Amino acid sequence: MEVMDSAGIVTGARVVIVDDEVDFARGLARLVGGHFPGLDVVAVHSGAEALQALAAKPAQLMITDLRMPEMTGLQLLSQALGLLPDLSMVVLTAYGTIETAVEALRAGAYDFLTKPIEPEQLFRVVEKGLERSRLLEENNRLRQILASKECGGELVGEGAAMRQLKRTIAAVAQSEYTVLVRGESGTGKELVARMVHHLGARASRPFLAVNCPSIPENLLESELFGHVKGAFTGADRDHKGLFAAADKGTIHLDEIGDISPAVQTKLLRVMQDGEVRPVGSNRSSRVDVRVVASTNQNLEAAIQAKTFREDLYYRLNVLTITLPPLRERAEDIPLLAGHFFRAACREMGLAEKQVDPEVMHWMATHSWPGNVRELQNFVRRLTVFATTERVDMNLLRMVQQGGCLPVPMGKSLGGGETALEPYKNAKAEAVAAFTHSYVNELLAQTKGNVSEAARVSGLSRVALQKILLRMGESAARFRD
Repeated sequence: MEVMDSAGIVTGARVVIVDDEVDFARGLARLVGGHFPGLDVVAVHSGAEALQALAAKPAQLMITDLRMPEMTGLQLLSQALGLLPDLSMVVLTAYGTIETAVEALRAGAYDFLTKPIEPEQLFRVVEKGLERSRLLEENNRLRQILASKECGGELVGEGAAMRQLKRTIAAVAQSEYTVLVRGESGTGKELVARMVHHLGARASRPFLAVNCPSIPENLLESELFGHVKGAFTGADRDHKGLFAAADKGTIHLDEIGDISPAVQTKLLRVMQDGEVRPVGSNRSSRVDVRVVASTNQNLEAAIQAKTFREDLYYRLNVLTITLPPLRERAEDIPLLAGHFFRAACREMGLAEKQVDPEVMHWMATHSWPGNVRELQNFVRRLTVFATTERVDMNLLRMVQQGGCLPVPMGKSLGGGETALEPYKNAKAEAVAAFTHSYVNELLAQTKGNVSEAARVSGLSRVALQKILLRMGESAARFRD
């Protein structure tokens, strides 16, 4: 585990200072090491020595002069970042060579300092450079862990809000306490709940999620805590429930603010005693389950309105993770949109789309009241309706207005002329395009729940399954 000093600097972090003037390099190293005694500060005097130092032991920060014989600072910059992409590079320059420093920034340098160096400015740049490297390393570590644990998604974004969110998730995951994930609909609360589980000590144990409002109130208690045979009409066998099934693992109670007062009371008892009693039974059994609850509701207001138990709230609200709405991290929208376009193209077996800058600008400035889920669904619609590899404003306006997919009515003869297809063939193409678009949107909105999709669409489950089979599609793909 990383140990930090009072300034937030990781103890043992390595700083390499490069300058062909031996006395200057050593003096700078003494200055940095004196101010940050926990750092491992090394002074070298050529680009070759610097690369040898990096190969021997990775560093988090390098400060290098630009004008050096044999290997310039710009050449060193390129090779050092090739070795350590997360390295923060700071270049030293004289007042007359600011243009070269700007060139270094474009080549990947984090910052630059002008000679003569002011100590306070030097300390500030060192502190910020080390913090940057630490965040990049932490972000990469999270991605690697999530990839190895297959938690079903990733948090895309590099803005300040997302960096803080990732730090919070990493910290919360190391504990065993109950977690309350808060955020507007569509911000990714279930994904965060999965990350908390997969980054924690229970990762190899079960993770079970239940969307509380989707289960009728009279069945939710049985679903959570189980029932015995004969407990109610239709209970033709014992059912152990999600808490028992998640023993030693994690249960995610999605939209916890929507459960009834009766279920709230029984949930409180389970969390207090660590025991579940199935419906119709007079015996309890112990369970060891970490609870991660999530809600888009104002639970404090619900407590005031007497619709949510205050004692249950305090049981749930031990650790809190609050997800920012998409409008508060607009800088991440182009990254998210690009991620969703690539995913949609993979899902549909298409070549990647070229997205016009005007389209990206529109998406980056849109409010997205449905947050990440709305953005993802909009990108899916753009991908479905794109008849070429280019996504432009004409396509965006057509999709935004709910227009129909422009189905080709025949084959182009050149010169703007088209040979019409027979009516039956053209109609079949139009129906197939509509069906594909509608079913993809339907499954996306219902998260792959076939029963809910059948209810929303008015189709029977059997009819919907037949359509999916004909399309070669699977509802399971939409469940994460």
